Amino acid sequence: MGTASKAALRDTLAAARRRVPDDVRATDAGKLIQHLEQLVDPHSTVCAYVPVGSEPGSLDMLDALLRRAGRVLLPIARTSVDDTPSPLQWGEYRPGGLVSAQWGLLEPAPPWLPEAALGEASLVLLPALAVDRRGVRLGRGRGFYDRSLAARDPRARLVAVVRDEELVDELPSEPHDVPMTHALTPGRGLIALPIGNE
Repeated sequence: MGTASKAALRDTLAAARRRVPDDVRATDAGKLIQHLEQLVDPHSTVCAYVPVGSEPGSLDMLDALLRRAGRVLLPIARTSVDDTPSPLQWGEYRPGGLVSAQWGLLEPAPPWLPEAALGEASLVLLPALAVDRRGVRLGRGRGFYDRSLAARDPRARLVAVVRDEELVDELPSEPHDVPMTHALTPGRGLIALPIGNE
């Protein structure tokens, strides 16, 4: 699938998300919290994200993760002078301590941790527009996570957080895509995914 087709798929998925009523989105966010409370090891480090727009999740989800895990890291997205995405840095989540950032994101205020901090997490929650049963994740297309996931602990669970209908049979993939180990949906909870094309 070409870049234009992937872009069209992203547009279609994003448009479908925007049509989800607010009450359904709030109910789904609550279900995600219930699932996550079962998945997080006490006193562990979790890498998560602040949902933007219609992305699944909520700030309450981050608070629940922090109560259970004890340490939640959030991504800091930056680009180089030529607008090439840099590997993600990480900031510690503190309730009430998020600041506005580029692209309408919220992020922790400095100081930030280097990209290697990702390696401390046993659970990495990733935003996604969709994920397929092989573990192929479709993100927003900038490639921040693809540039960053090499720093992960190889035993860490990589979990794409999507709506139930965004777990699909097959998505286009590229050689640099890092496969997810799991999907997390409001209705089905944690779903183990095969790695790669197996």
